[in-house]
Amino acid sequence: MSPTLIIIVLLAYFGVLLGISYFTGRKADNDSFFIGNHRSPWYLVAFGMIGTSISGVTFISVPGEVGFNQFAYMQMVIGFFFGYWIVAKVLLPIYYKYNLTSIYTYLETRFGRTSYKTGSAFFLLSRVIGCSFRLFLMVSVLQLAVFDAWGVPFELTVLVIMALILLYTFKGGIRTIVFTDTLQTLFMLTALVITIVAVKNSLGLSIGGVVNEICQSDYSRIWFFDNPKEKTFFWKQFLSGIFIVIVMTGLDQDMMQKNLSCRNLKDAQKNMYWYGFAFIPVNLLFMALGAMLYIYASRNGIPVPEQTDNLYPMLATQGYLPQVVALFFVVGLVAAAYSSADSALTALTTAFSIDILEIGKRNLAPDAQTRLRKRVHICIAAVVSLVIIIFNRLNDRSVISAIYTIAGYTYGPLLGLYAFGLFTKKPVRDRWVWIVAVVSPCICIVLNWLAPKLLNGYKMGYELLIINGALTFAGLWILQKKDTLNATKTEVGTSIMCN
Repeated sequence: MSPTLIIIVLLAYFGVLLGISYFTGRKADNDSFFIGNHRSPWYLVAFGMIGTSISGVTFISVPGEVGFNQFAYMQMVIGFFFGYWIVAKVLLPIYYKYNLTSIYTYLETRFGRTSYKTGSAFFLLSRVIGCSFRLFLMVSVLQLAVFDAWGVPFELTVLVIMALILLYTFKGGIRTIVFTDTLQTLFMLTALVITIVAVKNSLGLSIGGVVNEICQSDYSRIWFFDNPKEKTFFWKQFLSGIFIVIVMTGLDQDMMQKNLSCRNLKDAQKNMYWYGFAFIPVNLLFMALGAMLYIYASRNGIPVPEQTDNLYPMLATQGYLPQVVALFFVVGLVAAAYSSADSALTALTTAFSIDILEIGKRNLAPDAQTRLRKRVHICIAAVVSLVIIIFNRLNDRSVISAIYTIAGYTYGPLLGLYAFGLFTKKPVRDRWVWIVAVVSPCICIVLNWLAPKLLNGYKMGYELLIINGALTFAGLWILQKKDTLNATKTEVGTSIMCN
């Protein structure tokens, strides 16, 4: 596909985004930027969140992973659905009850200032890494398809891409993103369907023939109950899926910020139910695409890249499939990556402005607060750009695996903090909470290294997230204030004597 044509299409695409930004960013203030004035239609939020969750990672990595793990990822997706239900029933009511803008403000109410800062800091770290990984995928493909041929260095490509995100999120924030993400999800799903149809036609199959071909292939196995030591074991995947959603959606400022922009709690819950339900067939389509790409490569004698993330980009952009696939692949990839990155950038700006700088508590005029928030927005974009450039020099594994592995370490303390806060009423020594939050992931790193050696080849998977949260919970239990702990022992002793 011609690099010039790709650039023309992308410029037109960004023109549409900037047009949306212009209309939604007029008369925008900090309230518009942070929570969209609580006026976002729930159905637009739900549809747009599909694109935010899927991002460039699912768009490229999930089809590539089929070659190694077949349809095992669907076990986790089923767990996702139950996780979304828990978020809607347990977490959203709390956020709306306290009328939160940053969800980590809850930790200050429940534990104290150190816990509040610790929770927000772990989110900032987690989301900077996740956003950088997702954008890295898109930039790498564009670099390969366009900018390498023009001699443009990778670093400059990153800066241009980030500048374009800043242009359309700078004023409107979440109010703009609700609408741009809806458009970008539509483009991404269109690219998915067009690719599936093109591969189907290239294989000379009907829809029924495609289903039969996938079912008879070596890629279609979904359920893995046979080996508890493997990462694909059903209960590992299913339970991890539930907890991944709880932390990466329910305890994530990025995802919750969109929900908090809905008109009320009922709308936010409807958004979560429908979004969780729609996520299942969408991911199944990505799995099916992955199987079809491997079948297509096998039938045509095309060698599969060693880095499986490159399979879909290679077949789409290097002339193996019709040119229309290349065109929509690029647009779909950019849409998927941007729908994730733009909201992440806004959420990072929100968390840093409210939780770290506490602009709402400063004696600043509204205009001064807006100027400070804009400077934070630019600085966050610069940090993400730097991380992308560093990752480009270090990347050596599947991106989707990297993201969830890192999330198992950095989101685990958030899981433990919120679980202890919600399911106990015990106060803790707040000033020591940050130590527990740091030590728990470090213990998990050691456990991940020791498990295969001590447990006869046992491979830690995404259950690290659950273990991490449990360790944080245990640490907070140890940090109970003495008077509370003594009162608990007294109650238990009295109960035993009475019985």
